[in-house]
Order: sequence, then C-alpha cells, then structure tokens
Amino acid sequence: MATEFTDASVNEFIDQVAHPVRRRDAETLLELFSRITGEQPRMWGPTIIGFGEYHYVYDSGREGDAPAAAFSPRKGATTVYLVPGLTQDPELLDRLGPHSTGLTCLYLKDLAKVDLDVLAELVRESYDSVTEPPAS
Repeated sequence: MATEFTDASVNEFIDQVAHPVRRRDAETLLELFSRITGEQPRMWGPTIIGFGEYHYVYDSGREGDAPAAAFSPRKGATTVYLVPGLTQDPELLDRLGPHSTGLTCLYLKDLAKVDLDVLAELVRESYDSVTEPPAS
C-alpha cells in the first residue's frame, strides 16, 4: 500500500460513500478498528481509512510507511487490509462468513452476514503483527 496519510476528514469521506451498505459497514468498522487499535482514524490517500502506522522494509530494499490497520469502502465490496498476510490461523477465515480474499486483502460485501468477533480477531492479529516488538 504505497500511499501517505492526509488531513482529509474520515467522517466526511464516509458520509460521501454512495452505497448504503458500504457506508453502514464503514461506520461499523470505524468503531471496531478504533476499539482494537486504540488509534484515531486517518485518511491514507483518497479512499483508505487507516489506524496507526508502521515502517516496512522489503528484501529488495524498498521501504515506506503504511497504516498498521486499514479498510476502504470500495464500490464492489469493503476491503480490509491485513498484514503480513491473511492470517496465521486459516480456521478464522472459515468461521468469518461470506468473503473473498486477495494476497493481503479481505473483501466483505455485507458485515451483517459475517461474524464480527472473528473479524475483530483477524484485525487484532494483523495489527499486533506490525506494532508489537518481536519476542526476545
């Protein structure tokens, strides 16, 4: 996710989401992500709502900063960004409910049809993986 945070208003962005289910889900995720991360939401680029920040360095030497947890209410589905990948526990995805996936993205069409406790666990696992210091 090569984008930077902006000073744009998260609430104004959500208010402008045209699809009523995506807008409703964005409001739900705003509360869920804030509770899990303890961070205030910020806009990253024009369409991603991020919480916290972490610095990454790829083996290639490329590096940058990204939100430690993030989602985006897209037209076709809400995208939840999970790092470093979908999960260390594939059973969580089995319990989640209707979804599709990409390499590090979870696509949700309607949060009313998914288990929000499982989603919270996935977000917490992802957030902790980039914000907690490595075990010694």
